[in-house]
Amino acid sequence: MKTGVLSGKTVVELGSMIAAPYAAHLLNQLGAEVIKIEPPAGETTRKLVRGGPSGSYIAFNRGKRSLCLNVASPGGREALHRLIARADIVLHNLSPSAARKLGVTFDDCNANNPGVIFCHITGYGAGPQEDQVASNPIAEAATGVMYHNRPEGRPARLGPSYHDQFAGCYAAIAILSAILSDGSPERRNINIGLYETGLHIAARDLLGVQLKSQLLGRPEQEPSAEFSIPGYGAYETRDGRWIYLVMLTDDHWRRFCRALGLAEAPDLSQLRQRRARRPEVEEIVSRAVATRTYDEAAAQLDAGGVGFTEVLPFDRVLDTPQARAGEKVSDFGFAGYQFQTPDLPLGALLGAVSDALPPPLLGEHTAELLGELGYSEAQTADMIGAGTAVAADPQALLWALPKERRDAG
Repeated sequence: MKTGVLSGKTVVELGSMIAAPYAAHLLNQLGAEVIKIEPPAGETTRKLVRGGPSGSYIAFNRGKRSLCLNVASPGGREALHRLIARADIVLHNLSPSAARKLGVTFDDCNANNPGVIFCHITGYGAGPQEDQVASNPIAEAATGVMYHNRPEGRPARLGPSYHDQFAGCYAAIAILSAILSDGSPERRNINIGLYETGLHIAARDLLGVQLKSQLLGRPEQEPSAEFSIPGYGAYETRDGRWIYLVMLTDDHWRRFCRALGLAEAPDLSQLRQRRARRPEVEEIVSRAVATRTYDEAAAQLDAGGVGFTEVLPFDRVLDTPQARAGEKVSDFGFAGYQFQTPDLPLGALLGAVSDALPPPLLGEHTAELLGELGYSEAQTADMIGAGTAVAADPQALLWALPKERRDAG
């Protein structure tokens, strides 16, 4: 039995890609049971890497139960609605038109289960674009983030789908708030727009532009002041590693110079002076770091109270002493492979839900869940035989591998 602050709550998730699955993952880590409804082909992230599950699927779906239904069929729709009638929370990121077609709007779910908490993560919230589909890069482009990210002069997405994950966080916050609320329909009917999430994330920069427009009489298109501060950024050490320095204030600059034994030039003691001579300061910092190995620089900077860290590739992140300290990472096996994954860093609030649980195979719990919904074994077999429901094949290869790898396995 699960423990944690949401123990006893059941979440029905109709999620694809990241936003809704991530929100359900957070609720699962807090103790809720999550039942993931998937179409016969599985949700999108099951097929993104060599025809098999991606890192997103493995990371954000562990510990869930998978019920695979053809909800376009009357039998699949009926099973879905039976499940919703027993749920505490319904969470999805279907398009608005798909939600209406499948009967999983708030009105539909509330009529089926009065008191249910409903959360729909959409591309856009209320407004002229509310029926349009949007994705993470669309939110980045529309809210100012992409304009400033130009690795080769052309606006580009950041890389990781942080807006999706922020939307998932906002969804989890809203659901927890609804649990604590008076239970009115207005507070149980939650809509999280990816675009609106992006607006809120961009608030600092949007207000910064407004401030500078009024102070300077023009919109200065610089997303954040620290990006123009010399000595703030990544620098390469003598042994080819990269160290990231935080150099926001004059005190930071003094500590850096003292830690590395550099002369403290009076005409560079103030930030405005260093900004005016940015190339010269960058050369001073780059040269000081480049003459030391990473370990040498790290020891001196640490002793001097300078903010820094190594810029790490993903394959080294979980090997550091800080990552391995305490109960931050779970180990689990999935489809013959071994994985390590960070847990939600909320300590005792999680209870035992951070136990190493793999993500489900597609339809792994179909028969079990249909039985819990009142279907007999014969009815379940008929539904699976007709393609209304799908049960997992535990022997099926999940990833398309070279023949020599398959033979070795």
